[in-house]
Amino acid sequence: RRRSGWRSSAATWGWVPRWRWLAPPGSRASADSVPPREAAATDVAADPAHLLELARQAARNAYAPYSKFPVGAAVLTASGRTATGCNVENASYGLTVCAERAAVFAAVAAGGAERLAAVAIHSPQARPCPPCGACRQVLAEFGGDDLAVVLEEADGLLRVVSLGQLLPEAFRHA
Repeated sequence: RRRSGWRSSAATWGWVPRWRWLAPPGSRASADSVPPREAAATDVAADPAHLLELARQAARNAYAPYSKFPVGAAVLTASGRTATGCNVENASYGLTVCAERAAVFAAVAAGGAERLAAVAIHSPQARPCPPCGACRQVLAEFGGDDLAVVLEEADGLLRVVSLGQLLPEAFRHA
């Protein structure tokens, strides 16, 4: 299956479906250098650092009084729309909702079950902050194995990995 959107836009900045640093050769670009601004679909599709900035902003809204581990996530749909989410904890730990799932659910609530092209995840407590198993399965429901997962390394550089690498045999309805 070939689709437009993230993959075709990503070709302009050199994304490949393997682990890849997004900083240009010889530069020390980081996600911290991205100024906060309003998201435009074309901006986000062409700039994974901006998608990560949306996740960073969402993490500021996290409700994490028990774990003290705030997380924010931003998803990009195939049509270029974005949605954000943050983790919301509960005293009954099983009722806690992770940021990635909150972002997916917000995207669905805002416009239907559209295919996802990318997700960015940020936590000020841990870098990188890959999605948990439950979130990987929810992401697989709305994105394919080629879903781009944008993570921030401890040194601020960005890394993109495909969901297929994080969840190699995802359960899918037959």
